[in-house]
Amino acid sequence: MADTSRVQPMAFICEGGLIANRSTFIMQPGQALQLENFEPDIEGGYKRILGYQKHVRQIVPHTSSSDEELLMVTNFANKIVAARGEKIFSSATTSVARGATNAIAQGTAMTGSGTITVDSTAGFSSSGTLQIDSEQFTYTGVTSTTFTGVTRAVNSTSAAAHSASSDAARTVVSESWTERDASRTNATKYKFERFNFDGNEKLIVVDGVNDPTVFSTAMSATDVTASAVEGASIVAAYREHMFYAGMSSTPQELVFSVPFDEDNFTSGSGAGSIKVDDTIVGIKVFRENLFIFCENRIFKLTGSSSSDFAMAPVTRDIGCINGHTIQEFAGDIIFLGPDGLRTVAGTERIGDVELGTISSNVQSIFDENIIGASAIESVVIPNKTQYRLFFSKQGVAQSRTEGITCVLKSQQGGNKGYEFSSLKGIKPACTDTFITAGDVLVIHGGFDGYVYRQEEGTTFDGSAINGRYRSPDLTMQDPGIRKHMQRVIVNFKPESTIDADLFVRYDYEAADAVRPAAYPLDSTNIAGIYGLATYGTPTYGGPSQPLVRQAVEGSGFAVALRVNDGGATAAYSLKGFQLEYQLGARR
Repeated sequence: MADTSRVQPMAFICEGGLIANRSTFIMQPGQALQLENFEPDIEGGYKRILGYQKHVRQIVPHTSSSDEELLMVTNFANKIVAARGEKIFSSATTSVARGATNAIAQGTAMTGSGTITVDSTAGFSSSGTLQIDSEQFTYTGVTSTTFTGVTRAVNSTSAAAHSASSDAARTVVSESWTERDASRTNATKYKFERFNFDGNEKLIVVDGVNDPTVFSTAMSATDVTASAVEGASIVAAYREHMFYAGMSSTPQELVFSVPFDEDNFTSGSGAGSIKVDDTIVGIKVFRENLFIFCENRIFKLTGSSSSDFAMAPVTRDIGCINGHTIQEFAGDIIFLGPDGLRTVAGTERIGDVELGTISSNVQSIFDENIIGASAIESVVIPNKTQYRLFFSKQGVAQSRTEGITCVLKSQQGGNKGYEFSSLKGIKPACTDTFITAGDVLVIHGGFDGYVYRQEEGTTFDGSAINGRYRSPDLTMQDPGIRKHMQRVIVNFKPESTIDADLFVRYDYEAADAVRPAAYPLDSTNIAGIYGLATYGTPTYGGPSQPLVRQAVEGSGFAVALRVNDGGATAAYSLKGFQLEYQLGARR
């Protein structure tokens, strides 16, 4: 008879993401039954997400009611541009100083005499306010690489430790907003396009009711007054023409301007219109083509001018349910269809377009949140190959607002696959992603009238980020034998100290199953890896991943692991686990 008294190991890496459409009995060990406010990490594992902070401390002025939501937020001419009520505003110029080169300890005193060294202060004023992580500083002078006369922890922020790798030392945009356009009435959600037809950068906005409006870099506003595009809600620049759609009187029509002139619709000069047999909800330029997303169909426009523009169907069976979900993502277009997230992927066959559903693993989350959503918004974080989708409901508290993270990443074996997780606690009314000074900035406008920056700080604007991970129920390939747990080894990568708890749960968390107390995952439990750490001093954030070797109690026929994180601490990644156990009696 085999000796079942020996300790046996069972190890797995964190890979596969959230699975909501499969029984725990058939899930792979590295997949997650719960993965909330963790993101599949392109470097491997599941990483607790970063927070968000106010990007502009002053609320965007309202027109008539303090409960007016933001209808647009973007960046143009180094300014934040926001729409609320009947008006459009811009902030002061914002700059980014990359690479804070001197670490700042939490206890460092800076009261009008401190200095912060960065790679470059180009674009900053001679005095003002800057921010590193979630802490704000004032300064009274600059050199090419330093801020001088620094006072820390201003504007009700708290002093914090900042590492030399803290990438962002940035100005806080002005505490005030400048009104740029007050001629709009009853505007709905905006869409916008940055373009350059004549050597000058411009921004065009449409709101579904009023005339399209074009802004110069000086933020002067000029309306496009042609009746054919009045009330447009969709806009895109393609082949030096401006394309408009979403007019309430002609919902199936695309109207395009004369080349190089967004305000000229003379048909003899190259303007025109194209009709499709479905209501248009969004348009997107991709790989030399213009894709037209309708409620029930998708089309593709090819050609370069009115003389050779040609429309062809991509599919007559699937449409897009919300134009604000259409994004270029990882060399493809992603959008929300009636059956979840889909991609439009061109194959090697000329003119062939293949449609694929990618979100079946988390479709139940879509089904629960699409109905009743006041705003469905999306952003792309390109440096993480990540797409975020938010379902905001006006009457639902921010802490209960749901979303989805989709990441395209390399997996074991060299294949690439989409992995998902859930978001909770981010409630955008509108969103945008842009790149400035080499930094990816992800911003959203809130229902409360403030503009926020995502991927910043360790809280949701002061509220704790509740991270939740749960493994499948692990039977070690034999659900009929009891496992007496001895130890759990957690392989993870912290960026600083963490505040999380490990839970070991047995037999599908039945009411009568043993429920050991939480095991804290903190700095006192971290074991340095031999050869990479000074004796008694764990290595943080280096090439090694620290290990927690935790003795545990209890037994069961199935074992599951939970990690709960409710603190306002730095992000960390769960890389994998090893369970060590002894076999007991058969059921």
